[in-house]
Amino acid sequence: MINNTFEEIGKALSAGHKILLFPHINADGDAVGSCIALCRALRQAGKECWILIEDRIPGNLRFLDDDYCTLDQDILGKPDISVCVDCSDMSRLHDRGKRFLTAGTTVCIDHHLTADRFCDLNYIDSNAAATGELIYKLLLACGVQLDKEIGEALFTAIVTDTGRFQYKNTSKQTHEIAAALYDTGIDAGYICTEIYESMRMEKLMIRNKALNTLSTVAGGKAVIAYVTQEMLSETGAFMDETDGVVEELRSIKGVEAAAFLKESQDGKIKVSFRSKQSLDVAEIAESFGGGGHIRAAGCTLACGLSDAYDQIKERLTACLGRV
Repeated sequence: MINNTFEEIGKALSAGHKILLFPHINADGDAVGSCIALCRALRQAGKECWILIEDRIPGNLRFLDDDYCTLDQDILGKPDISVCVDCSDMSRLHDRGKRFLTAGTTVCIDHHLTADRFCDLNYIDSNAAATGELIYKLLLACGVQLDKEIGEALFTAIVTDTGRFQYKNTSKQTHEIAAALYDTGIDAGYICTEIYESMRMEKLMIRNKALNTLSTVAGGKAVIAYVTQEMLSETGAFMDETDGVVEELRSIKGVEAAAFLKESQDGKIKVSFRSKQSLDVAEIAESFGGGGHIRAAGCTLACGLSDAYDQIKERLTACLGRV
């Protein structure tokens, strides 16, 4: 299916007044940064706009949130427009799905390869390194004058989803957009310090515990690690403080793929996949009802940790036997 244009989406946003933005559950830097940039631009245009979340914003991203995010499901009453940002399908809206559908018009802006076009207006580009790139283009198409706060949010979105410009999704255009954001007055050093060098001691403790669960599979071509609710209780850490562990696993020399299993409070197991060169982990995630990118994807399994581990191990072993 063909995307709507940024101009069409901009026209819809201009016609609305009450606008709710929806990042995916367990929002990362791209989801948070993209939403905050769009929210600020819409408020500057005189709109009533909020970012509706249902879980904790990671501590290293809170420097961006100047009263943009809310847990209040009833805020704004019936919105004119709901916009899901960096969200590939309705399931990733979790408990906010029904609220999303109360709007007169729904919009999806995303860059996941497996994204569904489930909204009235959609702009999905899997070639974009981050949804932040798409929000940047949308704001330019709408004639928005980018300021420092918008620039900081968009830079955060891009720098996090490209792994500090190291991942294969990084393109010439990614660098051009990042360079343009410097013109808004951003301090990239300050942003990266907030994101990468402001961890709590508890974060280091839970990462160490998680890495101690590491095991190799598929003859050393893949590694698997996990974190449990008990481990979180022992360290006093939050689950979002395990973000980045799967990338560390992938970085091991000789490893092509990594899987990181997270035991959620409801007992389900959330799995993050990463690969380096040859394995399409989006295909693996899709086979478990999830999705994502070729080199970064995820899924959720409704079973215990041991069963989930065995299923992931079996699938990685089978898939890596073919590459």
